[in-house]
Formats: sequence, C-alpha cells, structure tokens
Amino acid sequence: MTNSRPVTVITGASAGIGVALARIFAQHGHELALVARREDRLNALADEIAARAARRPIIIVLDLLQPGAAQRISEALAAQDAEPQFVVNNAGFGLVGPASSRDRDEQLQMIDLNVRALTELSLAFVESLARHRGGLLNVGSMAGFLPGPGMAVYYATKAYVLSFTEALHSELKPRGIRVAVLCPGPVPTEFAERAGLSKRGRQPNILTQSADTVAKAGYDGLMGGRRTIVPGAINKLITLLIRIIPRRVILWLVEQRQSRRRSAQRT
Repeated sequence: MTNSRPVTVITGASAGIGVALARIFAQHGHELALVARREDRLNALADEIAARAARRPIIIVLDLLQPGAAQRISEALAAQDAEPQFVVNNAGFGLVGPASSRDRDEQLQMIDLNVRALTELSLAFVESLARHRGGLLNVGSMAGFLPGPGMAVYYATKAYVLSFTEALHSELKPRGIRVAVLCPGPVPTEFAERAGLSKRGRQPNILTQSADTVAKAGYDGLMGGRRTIVPGAINKLITLLIRIIPRRVILWLVEQRQSRRRSAQRT
C-alpha cells in the first residue's frame, strides 16, 4: 500500500489534443503530470491550469524516444510523492508520402513513439492504476480502421494502437481499470504540419473536429467505461461502413484521397 497521491499523466501535452485533454481532466478535478519535450509550452499550460485549479501540474520534460521513459516518469512522480491514477498516451506523429520514398529512420522513429513508447507506458503503471481504480486512454485515429497507402506506416501504427488497447480493455477490466482508445478523424493541430501537409493539403472537411470536442469525447468515454471512442456521428458511421465495404475498395479510396493531397501539395 502507498500513500502517494494520484495524478493523471498526459503525454504529448504541449500542443493540440494533448493540451485539450489536460484542460478537461483539470476541469474535472484531476491533478496532472504533463509530459512533453517543450518545457516552455508545458510551463505555460501549467500556469494556465494553476490559475483555475488547486494545484499546479507536475512538469516532466522528456523525449519519449529515449530509453527508460517510463522509469524516468515514475521517478519524477515519486519525487513529488505522486503516482498515476490515469495514463493518457497522446504523444505521436505521422508522415505523409509513400513508405518507400520517406526517410526510413524517421519512419522507424514513428513506430518507436506511436507503438513502443505507448506500449511501455500502457503497461508500466498497471498496479498503480488498479490501486486507484483509474484508467488508461490511448489516442489512436480513424486511420487505425484502414489500410493507408500514402501514409502506410502511420496507419499501421494506429491499427496497432486500436487492437492493443481493445485487448487491454478486456484484460484489465476485471481489475477495475478503465481502458479506452480514442479514434478521432482530422483535427486542426500541429500534427498535419509535422506530417508534411501543406496548408492546401490540410483544409477542413466534413470529418474535421476541434481538439476540444475530441478531448471531451475521450474523457466522457473513458469515464463511462467505453472501449472504443470515435467522436462524431459521421465518423462513427464511416468506421461501421469500413467493416462491410470490400478491402480493395477501401484501399482504392484511401489511395485516391492521398493522391489528391499530394496534388494539393504541388499546387
């Protein structure tokens, strides 16, 4: 038994969906530990939250691609007499373009962050999550339901996140741990710029939702014990249709979409 106070650990908390998730967890009374590489952004968010909440979030400046990330997070929390009640794995990135033409090392780094680091942090704190009757929220994508010519490696990493998290939902439920995967469609954040999309290639469409909307759906779904969270009625419908449309048609549709994106990049 431990007397450490429970906190919610959120990775990738310096921008986009990570910031929105931090805000909504804080609004519901959770003390936070924010993890990302950009210390200035973490401190700005911590100051914002501290102005509204009782306790300033713990700041952990960390590159999750470095070995031993989970241990370093654990040590940083222990130094503050804290341990995880909830873990939110939001850190990740994507790359646009055919896998054979993208930099191989960069694609392997994407696998390392989107898959290995997420897996490490999902499993590292199970005892603590069980002790505090908490949970795990992994941020996936609608891409996880699809093959992704034009973003092959990214789509594959999100397919792993979807499958892995759904399995953990079943494995950890008997221990009182809530586990959910959040699968948004397009969200106007820094993700698209990091992926290599020009402004023309990342115009909003009918599937696009704000980071705040996605974060609220994620929080409500996790607390409600849901397994898979797809924000938005149209997005939900598409994930259902994907299961009945022939795979060759899905491949063609995704390839056409990515082809249009590449064309927009050149114009």
